Amino acid sequence: MNTVRTIISGSGSYIPPQVKCNEDFKSNEFFDSKQGRIPTANEEIVEKFRQITGIYERRYADSNQSTSGMAAIAGERAIADAGIDPETLDQIIVAHNFGDIDAHSVQSDATPSLAARVKHILGIKNTACVAYDILFGCPGWLQGVIQADAFIKAGVAKKCLVIGAETLSRVLDPHDRDSMIFSDGAGAVVVEARESAPDGSGILSSCARTFTVDEARYIDMGHSNNPEADQQILYIKMQGRKVYEFALKHLPAAIKSCIDDSGMPITAIRKIFIHQANEKLDEAIVNGLYKLYGLTPDLPSIMPMNIHTLGNSSVATIPTLYDMVRKGELPEHQVVTGDVVVFASVGAGMHMNAVTYRV
Repeated sequence: MNTVRTIISGSGSYIPPQVKCNEDFKSNEFFDSKQGRIPTANEEIVEKFRQITGIYERRYADSNQSTSGMAAIAGERAIADAGIDPETLDQIIVAHNFGDIDAHSVQSDATPSLAARVKHILGIKNTACVAYDILFGCPGWLQGVIQADAFIKAGVAKKCLVIGAETLSRVLDPHDRDSMIFSDGAGAVVVEARESAPDGSGILSSCARTFTVDEARYIDMGHSNNPEADQQILYIKMQGRKVYEFALKHLPAAIKSCIDDSGMPITAIRKIFIHQANEKLDEAIVNGLYKLYGLTPDLPSIMPMNIHTLGNSSVATIPTLYDMVRKGELPEHQVVTGDVVVFASVGAGMHMNAVTYRV
């Protein structure tokens, strides 16, 4: 018997043009979280960073670009890929963390909402197309997909555009080693209600978790590590070791719960599109997931990655990665109709989520 499921009918992404290489950070003055100068040579700091994160370059937006502008480009590409009339969209959901930030300012600008700005840029006139933002840390885009799926299942919406976009380069403390992780970008999908056979395409299951007792401020905003910098300006800050241990402890179990709820065996999962946070962390999470099933994964085939050249663009990493694989931009990875894949993310909040999806 057929049922209505949420399917991804189109995807799109935007990769900013400015390449920022690891070598570009060798001239920075690095201080620790207690504002003490780090005595280690910058060459050693940068090389250790590469070994841990896998990142050797990332992308930054040009000075004339904005988060909402990049979001609109990714959204427009997803709409074209889906082959739909944008006036038929019921919702536009934009996940971000800092709104639009002018290249020459540090002030977040999120009024009107970025989703409203995207709708304006796309020229959509249908007033029944509701545009709103979601703030959920790095898992924001995936939470937008979960939310759209809920609206579709409730019969409230039939077509939604879900975008993740960020210009993290504009909230970075250049004196913090962690600043080398982050980057800019935008990714989007169109999700639609479609009648599907029991073994047909669509979202099969989802889960989301929020931990705030001790974990709420593992990623937050704080002063520069440089004691001589303006201490009135706030930058994104991360307790790296605590984030690593938290994600490794909790995310594998959350992903397992999602897969088990889908009714699919772990051996049926063809790809895991995990938030591009840190290469070593992502590998440890997927290894931890398979360990819960008493198995060992073939990481190179199961886990596509683009963090090496694109860095961590927060909400944009998963939709960008999925779009690149769908369109053959990572030749070693493909997805075809019938493949079962998993999306999973973790980030500020601390939040985490996962979705099991049959292509």
